[in-house]
Amino acid sequence: MNNDPATVSEKRFNDARFRPANASENVEERKPIRLPDESNDSFLALREVVQEQSAWIKPLQQEMSRVIVGQKELLDRLLVALLTNGHVLLEGVPGLAKTLSLKTLANSVALHFKRLQFTPDMLPADIVGTMIYSPQDGKFRTKHGPIFSNLILADEINRAPAKVQSALLEAMQEHQVTIGEETYALPNPFMVLATQNPLEHEGTYPLPEAQIDRFMMKVVITYPNRMEERAILDANATTEPGVKIRRIVSGEQILKARHVVNSIHMDDKIKDYIVDLVLATRPPIAASLKINGFIQNGASPRATINLCLAARATAFINGRHFVTPQDVKTIALDVLRHRVTVSYEAEAENVTSEDIVRKLLDTLPVP
Repeated sequence: MNNDPATVSEKRFNDARFRPANASENVEERKPIRLPDESNDSFLALREVVQEQSAWIKPLQQEMSRVIVGQKELLDRLLVALLTNGHVLLEGVPGLAKTLSLKTLANSVALHFKRLQFTPDMLPADIVGTMIYSPQDGKFRTKHGPIFSNLILADEINRAPAKVQSALLEAMQEHQVTIGEETYALPNPFMVLATQNPLEHEGTYPLPEAQIDRFMMKVVITYPNRMEERAILDANATTEPGVKIRRIVSGEQILKARHVVNSIHMDDKIKDYIVDLVLATRPPIAASLKINGFIQNGASPRATINLCLAARATAFINGRHFVTPQDVKTIALDVLRHRVTVSYEAEAENVTSEDIVRKLLDTLPVP
């Protein structure tokens, strides 16, 4: 009996149960995606609702762009997380306005905002709160920590040890915190926006895989171009206070928009495409694409869910009541890059998780 892993992977790939939905179809013969029938009253009503509930998107983008020069992709990703109840991890070298972007978003929405500066001497109680003894009546009383806010900025999250980082696990996934024997619900909406510096490794602690997977997106910020750099100079080379941000949207409007995002039309072929993308990061499909040796761990089912939600939110931001394949491709790298763990072989050949995701996007047939 042949138990060679490559042979087993090949046999499994030839099995229709494990094959991507489009693998057996001829690309030229596939039927196009069925767009919503505009003559249908329900779709007409959905289009009107989307246009009405997304009216605050453009003013919010314009208000944030008064402070953040360029970085349109970053601002769009923050809006996607806001609309889908997700969390964002920002990574970039110092000085690229990571913290400023998150503070600008917080100042432009009418929600409670707290900033946490992570340090090596922090304790979990500094985040979630603790029980305090009251000598007056001899009882313990609960003191809530800063986690009980709508928007949490976890600045330099990798500066704190794992026991502190793990204090966010329950809050990020279940939107609740357990202190002592009591469990307390967090306010809604609730979103964690974290930053980390990829350059310095001394005095830092890598985030646990369980926590990394709870971030809906990992956004990597790059340097601005020449035109943007000059605009940054003109706007910020002054000793005067910065631009004062106006409140554009309320928490109630955000919650209403989330309900609309859930009703955005997504064709079954696009759903199959999302599943194919995620399955391609795992064996045996990864082996058929000749990238199996580069992947240590593939994306989890949470990636499938988040990719679907993010694609719907991208359509909503663009004022559409239906999802296109380009919406999925636009957001896929940010949703998958931190969920695909590369092997030692990939590191030896300088192959990153981003390279693998890009190869999947270029290789898999698009509906």
